[in-house]
Amino acid sequence: MSEAKVILTVTDVEAGYIKGVPILNGVNLELTRGELVSIIGPNGAGKSTLIKTVFGLLTPWRGSVILRDEEVSGLKPHSMVARDVGYVPQTNNVFPSLTVEENLEMGAFLEPQLARERKKVMFDWFPVLAEKRKARTGTLSGGQRQLVAMARALMPKPDLLLLDEPSAGLSPHNVDEIFLRIEDIRERGYSIIMVEQNARRALALSDRAYVLEQGQNRFTGPGLDLLHDPKVAQLYLGGA
Repeated sequence: MSEAKVILTVTDVEAGYIKGVPILNGVNLELTRGELVSIIGPNGAGKSTLIKTVFGLLTPWRGSVILRDEEVSGLKPHSMVARDVGYVPQTNNVFPSLTVEENLEMGAFLEPQLARERKKVMFDWFPVLAEKRKARTGTLSGGQRQLVAMARALMPKPDLLLLDEPSAGLSPHNVDEIFLRIEDIRERGYSIIMVEQNARRALALSDRAYVLEQGQNRFTGPGLDLLHDPKVAQLYLGGA
C-alpha cells in the first residue's frame, strides 16, 4: 500500500439488540484504505453485530464510528450507501424472484444512470453471472447467489465493502471460489471488512484481523501472524 490512510475507525463501541443487554462491550477497530481486515471469533462474540453497527443497522449506545473523518454513528443504511459503503448480509442477500441482471440493477438504485456501465464491469469480473444474467436468482447455486450479492453491493462503486459470513453454508468448491473473488476485489483496490467463521482461510487472506470474544477485542494483528499464533490456534482454530 503506497499510502496508509485510515478510512474507518470504530472506538469503544457498545451496542446490542435489547437495551441493557450489550453484545459489543467497548470494541475498537481500524481500517486503512486498500486493506482487507477480518473479524473472527466464536459464535456469539459479536462479529456480525459489529458489522451491522458499522453499516447503520444498529445504533451504538456508546462510542463512535468514524468514516473518512465523519462521525456516522447512528446513520441509517441508505445514508451509508450514499457514503460509498457496500454491505453483503449473511442471509436474504438477493432477490430470488428477480433475474441476475435485475438484482444488479437494484444495486444502482441511487444512480440508475450508472447501471449499464457497472453491469458490464460486474459481468467482466464475475463471468458466471454474465452466463446466468437472465436466470432467476433463486434458481442459482448457493455460491452463485453469493456472487450476485457481492456484485450487487459493488454496483455503486463503494469505497468500503462489508461482508458478513460470505462462505457460510457453501460447498468446499464454492468456498474456494468465493475467497478467490474476494481476493480479486481486494486487489482491485477496495477496502474490505469481512466477518468469517472459516477463520483459517480468513486469516490467510487478510492484511490484518481482529479476534472478538464476548463482545471485546481479544487479539489484533496481521492475519498471518494470528494464523500462526499458538494461543489463537489453540483457542479459535482447533489447535496448532
